[in-house]
Amino acid sequence: MSKLTLPDCENARVLVVGDVMLDRYWFGDVTRISPEAPVPVVHVQRTEERPGGAANVARNIASLGGKATLLSVVGDDEAGRTLATLLEKEHVTTMFHKDAQFPTTVKLRVIGRQQQLLRIDFETPPSREVLEDKLDDFESLVDGVDVVIVSDYGKGGLTHVSKMINAAKAHGKRILVDPKGDDFARYRGATLLTPNRGEFRQVAGRWKDEADLAKRAELLRSELDLDALLVTRSEEGMSLFSNTGAMHEPTQAQEVYDVSGAGDTVIATLGLMMAAGLNMQDAMRIANRAAGVVVGKLGTATVSREELISSLN
Repeated sequence: MSKLTLPDCENARVLVVGDVMLDRYWFGDVTRISPEAPVPVVHVQRTEERPGGAANVARNIASLGGKATLLSVVGDDEAGRTLATLLEKEHVTTMFHKDAQFPTTVKLRVIGRQQQLLRIDFETPPSREVLEDKLDDFESLVDGVDVVIVSDYGKGGLTHVSKMINAAKAHGKRILVDPKGDDFARYRGATLLTPNRGEFRQVAGRWKDEADLAKRAELLRSELDLDALLVTRSEEGMSLFSNTGAMHEPTQAQEVYDVSGAGDTVIATLGLMMAAGLNMQDAMRIANRAAGVVVGKLGTATVSREELISSLN
């Protein structure tokens, strides 16, 4: 197999649409159990905030040197403003619709001794009116990009995903989807879907062996009129099913520290590499390497261009 080299991504433009969230981390020491209940007491010593969900996809694109535009809905609140500020620092162009009735989704993780002890989620679906406005903006933005990525976290921000897929296709754009839930019919006609192993099993059923997996993948690809299907399989690597057949890429040997956000890195790298001119197969191989780097980091993280080049070499 030919050696992979990272293409120039400076002029590669990707539009990311989806559910954004603010990931908050409270790090501390655990030295005792609470006298009030059998739970650890965490003495918080530092806090950190990072963009999560579709925002993490966009920042991964920017981290690799691409041009990322992020279209989403946030609340008219402190968390939404924090998210916008963080993304601006990471060179992501944001188009946020503000919904006063919708608090920005926040995931608060409490970390003690480098282990996640607790996660608290704050979330409410956005209003229909704001989502309609987002669809209008999508139409105006899609012409100016090379690839569209839809990052669905099931938070209600992608009610009109079918219309977005049809609009992208009408403009001749490839659209990659990181899906959610057990109804993939709403993603019909997308260029590529990237379910993880559990999500694919939920939709296609359990498989006996690799041949059965390929058969189920081809059936789903045909039913949904997809160009390709990429199943990310954790320690088993990832498998791409397309018109040119099935291609499997084994996982890169490394110490796995945290898999949260790895799917964001995969679809971000895949979309950016395709926007930069690579074919889907080579883009997938590079995305697999990017995932190998990011799972060695704690929490939602990015991979830099330098880290990825080092991994490829």
